[in-house]
Amino acid sequence: MTLTQQILWGSIYLGICFLIEIILLTWCTQVVRVASLRLENSKRFVSIAAPICIALFFIVAIHTFQVWLWAVVWVFGDVLPDWNSALYFSLVTFTTLGYGDIVLGEPLRIFGAFASVTGLLAFGLSTAFMVALMTQVFKEELMS
Repeated sequence: MTLTQQILWGSIYLGICFLIEIILLTWCTQVVRVASLRLENSKRFVSIAAPICIALFFIVAIHTFQVWLWAVVWVFGDVLPDWNSALYFSLVTFTTLGYGDIVLGEPLRIFGAFASVTGLLAFGLSTAFMVALMTQVFKEELMS
């Protein structure tokens, strides 16, 4: 891939991952809102723990889906030989850990870096989402 192609395709996959994350976090917000209303008269522990558990479930699912999406790119693009290597590389890259035992060739280095950028931004967005959720949950609990 040329540099321009790496930037273009990396940006496309980054955009797809964020579109998925935004859609699923929006769905999560709706699910948390409905659950909170249903648990309004429940014990305090349950009314606090339920939204947190729901949000964490969604966030783990979102990140797992994104890791799999990048693994699909590595396997179907004939970059890595098998699913084990592709998932491992995808996860290590997405979390920005980068062990370095699997390295992409020069024609894909920039494209591969987009997987790291995707993970870095996804974790930031998920953290901001959890902080906002926790702030709202505790605000509601303090007011009740």
